[in-house]
Amino acid sequence: MNIDINTPTPAPLLRLTDVDRARLGEALQALLAHGSILGIESGESDLYAWSRQNFDWLRETAALAGLAVSMEHESRLIQAVPEHPALTLNLRQDITIVLLALWYEYDTQVRDYGAAQVMLSVEQLNQLLKEKLLPDLKSQPSAGRMLEILRQAQRFNLIRFESTQPFEQSRIEVLKTLPRVIQFNEIAEWTRTADLHKHPQSALSNDEENGGDVEGGQP
Repeated sequence: MNIDINTPTPAPLLRLTDVDRARLGEALQALLAHGSILGIESGESDLYAWSRQNFDWLRETAALAGLAVSMEHESRLIQAVPEHPALTLNLRQDITIVLLALWYEYDTQVRDYGAAQVMLSVEQLNQLLKEKLLPDLKSQPSAGRMLEILRQAQRFNLIRFESTQPFEQSRIEVLKTLPRVIQFNEIAEWTRTADLHKHPQSALSNDEENGGDVEGGQP
């Protein structure tokens, strides 16, 4: 193939300083790895401040990767939701069920009681699973598996969690990011989805490895 040496070199995609280019890369990596940037966390406050100041750059660049990025400054939150099915999280059924239970608790506390912060213990979460999603107890996660699930949810910035002893007394804070990635317009939609997980014959529970897709900013 002949290359015309007179062909001009394409201009850089983004005319940014090295500092801004590095920051933009850091912000995109955070959205891909965790789905959001939480300005309320001390370790992310500087990145959130830069992202807010340069939000148009972040939003347009993320769109090239198939991510729709939104910002809510009141909560100091920047969140990415995939617009392409290949970017959704394909989670095991047990973590999907736990996330559904956490969604239910968040929705109940905010909708019925106007809560600004939603907290519960692992013991309360297990009770919620028994009452709302696993009445037969056949699929109740073990303590070890529950720890893995909660740590994964924390890595996706869906909850705050720190394990304590006894484990059942560990506290979980459900973050505002969770209802944004598990989107139900009303509790009736949640109920229909939850009912599918209660019956082994359902499309969502016919394979333990395929619990459901969650709209996170991670592949």
